[in-house]
Amino acid sequence: MSKKQDIMAATLDLIHEEGLQSVTFAKLFKRANVGSGTIYNYFANKEELVNAVYREARKLMGEFLLKDYDAGASLYERFKRLQLNRLEFGIRYPKEFLFIDSFSFSPYISLELRDSDDPYYSSEAVLTLIVEGQKQGMIKEMDSHLCHQLMHGIISSILKGYYVRKYPLNEVQVQQVIEASWKAMLV
Repeated sequence: MSKKQDIMAATLDLIHEEGLQSVTFAKLFKRANVGSGTIYNYFANKEELVNAVYREARKLMGEFLLKDYDAGASLYERFKRLQLNRLEFGIRYPKEFLFIDSFSFSPYISLELRDSDDPYYSSEAVLTLIVEGQKQGMIKEMDSHLCHQLMHGIISSILKGYYVRKYPLNEVQVQQVIEASWKAMLV
């Protein structure tokens, strides 16, 4: 891992463990095992660093959401794949998932970055699926972004319970979550 990646990983770890407000450069120097000037070679300030961490987490999630996604599959199969991938991403990358979930609407993340499209077009795939489902009369008529947030929110809520060991997520439960989230979208 490069020093820049070490700094970004240390930032994500500290945000996850202590919260954003507790992250200081002094803690980052120690956690990333870099000299005090090294961070400034890559980032002008804490805000720029946090935005870079957010960008990388979103990129990773975007890649993951489209894993095994088939744009030619049925509406239900595409929905199922996206939700399974979202759930699996959260299980495999809990720090990244919680960071995205917590800071997507935070003023700490630049407006330009918050409003930018993801580089892997996973948002486009989700929005296309929603609009197509609405045109077919299957998915509820509502703003497509609001509908997307509903899809994400269901998985987010389930993952937060999973993280605190409120329940395991066995195969049956995963299928129940996918089915319930699908039914929540239907007319």
